[in-house]
Amino acid sequence: MADPLVTLAALLQPAFDAVAGRSGVDPVVRPSDRADAQANGALALAKELGRSPRDVAEAVVAEVRRRGDVRGTLEVAGPGFVNIVVDGSFLADEVARVAADDRLGVRPAARARKVIVDYSAPNVAKEMHVGHLRSTVIGDALVRMFEFVGHQVIRENHIGDWGTPFGMLIEHLIDLGEDEAAEHLSLGDLDGFYKEARAKFDASDDFKERARARVVALQSGDAETRRLWQLLVQLSTEYFNLVYSLLDVRLTDADIMGESAYNDGLSAVLDRLGALGLLTESDGAEVVFPPGYTNRDGDPLPLIVQKGKGGFNYATSDLACVIDRVERIGSDLILYVVGAPQAQHLSMVFDVARLAGWLPEGTDAVHVSFGSVLGSDRKMLKSRSGETPKLVELLEEAIARAGEAVAEKNPELADDAKAAIARMLGIGAVKYADLSTDRVRDYVFDWERMLSFDGNTAPYLQYAHARICSIFRRAGIDRSSLRAVVPQIVEKEERALALAVLGFDSAVADTLERYSPHRLCTYLYELATAFTGFYEHCPVLKADGEVRESRLALCDLTARVLERGLDLLGIGAPEQM
Repeated sequence: MADPLVTLAALLQPAFDAVAGRSGVDPVVRPSDRADAQANGALALAKELGRSPRDVAEAVVAEVRRRGDVRGTLEVAGPGFVNIVVDGSFLADEVARVAADDRLGVRPAARARKVIVDYSAPNVAKEMHVGHLRSTVIGDALVRMFEFVGHQVIRENHIGDWGTPFGMLIEHLIDLGEDEAAEHLSLGDLDGFYKEARAKFDASDDFKERARARVVALQSGDAETRRLWQLLVQLSTEYFNLVYSLLDVRLTDADIMGESAYNDGLSAVLDRLGALGLLTESDGAEVVFPPGYTNRDGDPLPLIVQKGKGGFNYATSDLACVIDRVERIGSDLILYVVGAPQAQHLSMVFDVARLAGWLPEGTDAVHVSFGSVLGSDRKMLKSRSGETPKLVELLEEAIARAGEAVAEKNPELADDAKAAIARMLGIGAVKYADLSTDRVRDYVFDWERMLSFDGNTAPYLQYAHARICSIFRRAGIDRSSLRAVVPQIVEKEERALALAVLGFDSAVADTLERYSPHRLCTYLYELATAFTGFYEHCPVLKADGEVRESRLALCDLTARVLERGLDLLGIGAPEQM
């Protein structure tokens, strides 16, 4: 129990239990601006006991003092809050406990779940663009954090690899010839390939008929058509992997579960809904009316699972996906990292799945929604040509800009070191600008802000980590030798840094509870800010003896937490910049 709030709650609980006359009372320990922490449990307990909250709080404080459970001072404030200021020795012991822990105080999950994270989801034969950035980096950060606390995580990249466009794409591939098409796509010009196919489809009735016939052949399982389709998927996937490698996310070919994977289960969705009596015919289509959804006129809103001409759609595929994830994989938590515009669609899918019993009690499906990336005009981000920017070009520009900053800041670095740092800095800047924004909000893509070494940015955090590493290079000290040191927490800046370091566990837990990486970002920024205050007011290398050793130990632990926290966000922490 490294988090001081968790530790204090455990220490206070016996006193609350004694006052209540029963066990299991929650002290409700929270951070406080007026003290190290505040226990608010007396307010709820007072109602149970029929006493005033302040009387209960005073009784708890008296019991704590009698038992000697908490090393520090306790005061009753307001209507019944208990403000707690702990001794420096208490903080020192907690810091030492974290320093000796490879997990840096982050507790494993109380109950390990089987978590599926659905994220990224590009379309075959189409470029990954800036619109894929948020899904990919938010999903990757959540994957890393869920794995870190001990959940079994299954990554699923639900790529768009099925549907009517593949008729025209396969016919265009045939027209070009496989070798030329392969060369075309391997160069990364997926959008060009798609646009050429689309232009032919719009301009030529003959091509249009061929494309439609090819769709029928694809859906009926024609071997040659399937081979050509798989070639398109393979070439596109190879290009996606280049982007994922550049972005440093954990998706691999093994994580691909495209729309095609559920094709054979679409009819079963219809059959099972029909057997449950949930299907209704509406204008020739088969639909389900989940309760609580209406259109603008107040009429019930249907989820269409089979179109009027007998075709299936996204809703059918998404329901088949739920069945597979719950019944075959056995997941009890499914996260859909998908843009906010899909909120109603996913909500209806989840509700229909619950009506059908495919999302049983104890199994959760969560839409981890996110806003858009905007340009300086606060409209959807566009390139100079007016198109949505390609993600790979955005990332390459980030690395190039970061390279210029690194060369200016440290021109003496070797070229290979500059290149490695520029990549960490540039990719980190793009990812952090996204992740540090509350995911439900839109944000403005601003090169100057995201690459700044000041403020809540990746370069600021990375520079804080590098600066700590430079302390040890100058001192010539092996950092690991300090991890058994119990630091001295005397100065207020030492105290502030100790409290910040000890908050790592709560920051990770809070982030996962809300599926919101910006909360971890905020914590890391506050930690780096606390270190800056400590470094400016508490000399490290100029200190003597035990004070010097103590402050070096605090520096080492801060760097370790910064590095681990950035890694959980998918961001590198260079040792020099």
